[in-house]
Formats: sequence, C-alpha cells, structure tokens
Amino acid sequence: MHYADVGNTCRSAPDGHAGTSGSALAAGPAKGRGQLDPASAAWVDALEGGRGLQYEQACTRLHELLVRIAMDEVFRRGPRYRITGPELNDLAHQAAADALMRITHKIQEFRGDARFTTWAFRFVVLEVSSKLGRHFWRVSNTRFDFDEWAQVPDRSGIDPVSRWQARELLEAARNAVETALSARQRQVFTAVVNGVPLETLASELETNRNALYKTMFDARKKLRAQLIASGHLSAAG
Repeated sequence: MHYADVGNTCRSAPDGHAGTSGSALAAGPAKGRGQLDPASAAWVDALEGGRGLQYEQACTRLHELLVRIAMDEVFRRGPRYRITGPELNDLAHQAAADALMRITHKIQEFRGDARFTTWAFRFVVLEVSSKLGRHFWRVSNTRFDFDEWAQVPDRSGIDPVSRWQARELLEAARNAVETALSARQRQVFTAVVNGVPLETLASELETNRNALYKTMFDARKKLRAQLIASGHLSAAG
C-alpha cells in the first residue's frame, strides 16, 4: 500500500458495513480491555466506528503522527541501509500508510495496557524495520562490509595497539565469513548482521525463523572454530 492510498483507509465505510473491523464493532469494547486514559479513550472511540467524520478526522491525525515517527526512524537508520534523499521520504510515508491500515484493522485488539499512541507507534516502527530490511535485501550484494565495521575501533577512542588488534580480528572475521561459511550461511549471516528483520528474511528465503536460528548457530560455530584455529580467539573464551 503506497502512501497515496491513505485516503482509502481514512474514508468512511458505506452505510450498512462495519468498516475496517467488521461486525465486531457492534459488540462494544474489546474483551479484556482495561480502563483507558482520556486521550486513549478518545482515539479508540473515534476509530472503532470505522465511519463518519470523527473517524476520518482521527484517521488523518493519526496518519500525521505516524509519518512523523516514521521519518525520525528512517533518517536515523536509513544511512546504514544505504538509503538517502527522496527514497527515505517515500519509505517513511509508505511505512506510515501501511501502519495506519494495520491499526484500523486491529483497533479491537487494543487492550489499554499502554497509551494508545504508544501501542500505535509500535506498528509504524515495525513497518519501517520491515521496509528497510527488504530494501537492503534487494540492493545488497550479501558481503560482509568490512570497511564499515573497521571504523568501529577508530570511533571507540581506544589506544593504537588495541585498535590494530581489533582491526586484525575484523579482517580475520571477514576472511572467515568468505571462506568458512556455505553460500546459504553467508547469505543469512550477512543479512542478519546488517539488520534485516528475521520475519523479512524468512519471507524472502521462503523459510521460517527456526531454520534461520539453526543457520546462524551453525555459522557462528564455524566462524568461532576458524578464528580459534587462526589464533584470533581463545578456545577457553
């Protein structure tokens, strides 16, 4: 769903239809929902109906808030995924629009354990993570980015000897990734290290989280063994 489709989400459902949450809207508050704070209650009252001017206005205001959160997230995290310029803005709006659609569909699941805005913002943060991960997966050459990781010792302010040792270890780690791992292990390892969410990775590889955990476990075991063999790690560590 592109951000140009936000109007469809915020538009009232036709008469005779229950809107985004189906016939459950007529059943009253969600089961297990506690006492809401006034601000959260106002959001829920406006959005649960799925139609009317109040719904449309609340939906529009919520989308503005979601865009703001999404923009903060993509500008904070985007450079790591090699995303800059207009693409960041577009990704933030897409994430906000998709989060808004999910929130309006799941409003009946809001239990009041946190403020409504806190609950809602989680959706947009997850959408940003997913979209950043998918972007990385499309453009990445799935190589271990040694140049970026090598800057860590310099930024840490450590002494020259420790800095040299750290860079030597990173060089050994990159070599181990390239030589010790299978193509599948290298693919999964580099994606995870670069922040691709497991849900996104599982979807792209048509597998599941348990299989990814096993692949990562085996990859780490191989890397550790090679680093021990090369003298960069202690077997007792």
